[in-house]
Amino acid sequence: MSKKELTQFWLDSSDDNYRSMQAMFNAGEYMWALFVGHLVIEKLLKAYYVKTVGREIPRTHDLYKLAVKAGLDLSEARKDSLQYITLFNIETRYEDYKRDFYKKCTREFAEKNIEKIKELVTWLKEKIKN
Repeated sequence: MSKKELTQFWLDSSDDNYRSMQAMFNAGEYMWALFVGHLVIEKLLKAYYVKTVGREIPRTHDLYKLAVKAGLDLSEARKDSLQYITLFNIETRYEDYKRDFYKKCTREFAEKNIEKIKELVTWLKEKIKN
């Protein structure tokens, strides 16, 4: 797979996950919508990394670390968003965190955080396009 094809693979996978995130939100599965929202951003960061750095992507789910390794210039707000959204991966993946996170995941909580995810999607897609 060429670098261009690999970048497109990550973009397509992110788009698929974006649709899943929306479907889960609409079904009231707020915790899982946020987990998949994390994947959306992770895959866009991987697309950017492949395009700008190389094919060997760091093996991490930490969005901030991926962004730094990809050489993205981050505002403090974006840094905070990436670090916060990374928690959705941890809090849904591990049983001891899952119950507490589930209680937090109201419609309003999910809506607010999906807006952050959407803002990052728009920004990252623009960076990948340029």
